[in-house]
Amino acid sequence: MNPLQEFDHSSNTNNNTTSNFTSPPSSLPLSPSSSSPPSSSTTLSRYENQKRRDWNTFGQYLRNHRPPLTLSRCSGAHVLEFLRYLDQFGKTKVHSNMCPFFGYPNPPAPCPCPLRQAWGSLDALIGRLRAAFEENGGKPEANPFGARAVRLYLREVRDSQAKARGISYEKKKRKRPLPPPQQQQQQHVLPPLPPPSSSNSSHVSKNL
Repeated sequence: MNPLQEFDHSSNTNNNTTSNFTSPPSSLPLSPSSSSPPSSSTTLSRYENQKRRDWNTFGQYLRNHRPPLTLSRCSGAHVLEFLRYLDQFGKTKVHSNMCPFFGYPNPPAPCPCPLRQAWGSLDALIGRLRAAFEENGGKPEANPFGARAVRLYLREVRDSQAKARGISYEKKKRKRPLPPPQQQQQQHVLPPLPPPSSSNSSHVSKNL
């Protein structure tokens, strides 16, 4: 039995619950800092631990899903259900269109708009789950976390939160540095002509 089959088997062993994963997962709420890539051995270990917790959280979600759901039958639609479920544990204020603070990055007063998971946290979570799926025996072409519907959903969340919160998620393009002024001058200056040889000068004098 490969790890993916074991994951499916464990998802079917707990069928005594009657509600959809009502307890909050241990690795949530997600923090925006989890979206940064690992930069050292310590951070890498923290990243691996977070990935394992996320994988276990998704397994718990499948075990408590109604109707029962195994990982081998999980699709992009089920991943979207999981992401929407996580919104109840979010800590990011997302203003509605009717809110007077819509588009304000720093609103001056509180408002009744709901809390959601930040786009950066969801994007990092999907990246970890996508990697964990393949590390546990899943085939890349059958990876539900890489489905087109999931990518479109994340893009929609990014754009809507950017407008509602008045921030931009667009990456700034790096400008290529210009060469130093001396190099620029050398590129445009022609090399000096070589001096005339003595044979050529004596030949000219004889002709004169």
